[in-house]
Amino acid sequence: MPRDAAAPPPRRGRKAPVPPPRDADASRARILAAATEEFARHGLSGARVDRIAARAKANKRMLYYYFGPKEDLFLAVLEAAYARIRGEERALDLTARAPVDAMRQLVTFTWRYFIAHPEFISLLNTENLHRARHLKRSTRILSLHSPLVEAISALLERGRREGVFRAGVDPVQLYVSIAALGYFYLSNGWTLSTIFGRDLLAPAAKDERLAHVVDLVLRALAPGPGPGVARRPPVVRS
Repeated sequence: MPRDAAAPPPRRGRKAPVPPPRDADASRARILAAATEEFARHGLSGARVDRIAARAKANKRMLYYYFGPKEDLFLAVLEAAYARIRGEERALDLTARAPVDAMRQLVTFTWRYFIAHPEFISLLNTENLHRARHLKRSTRILSLHSPLVEAISALLERGRREGVFRAGVDPVQLYVSIAALGYFYLSNGWTLSTIFGRDLLAPAAKDERLAHVVDLVLRALAPGPGPGVARRPPVVRS
């Protein structure tokens, strides 16, 4: 049986002690932080529960008590990672800015969050290798993302009413594009730098990339016939 495949069966007549609520919250937070680092560094298959417990200064019995087997702990780490980025997005308060400025803020935040949290990209890479097997079991993931879609929808509608954004933009497609423009660049930065002979991860290159991404997104949202629609050439009168 794999080393961390399942929790060790408890001994008869003995249960893991239940700590006071305050200690429990602190223990859970330490375990999640340690597990995030372990899964980001080693992936799901390479992660080891004993290393997580040691880093969190908790015994393995308490780890299993709070989270269950390793795959359940990995799901908890994923949910916590998504909750952090969604929480920081809500704090942006996009309604307080003009639509173009708010969209620029969202794009900039997403890019900078990926740079500041490389573990987030690593966790997503691992979960995609497993075809979202763990997230499909989550009871929280859809509710975490609904407010994001609603906020982008409201921003797009406000921009349309003010004449600065075109109509008919799908908020989910837009966010996927914003995320992809940063995610692919950063997750493949080493290979892209090698094949193009440029250090795309240098600070100046990252600043250039952000400016490029902001320009792409705002141009795609600008009012007009929309991407893929041919514009009529100007009429030249003699």
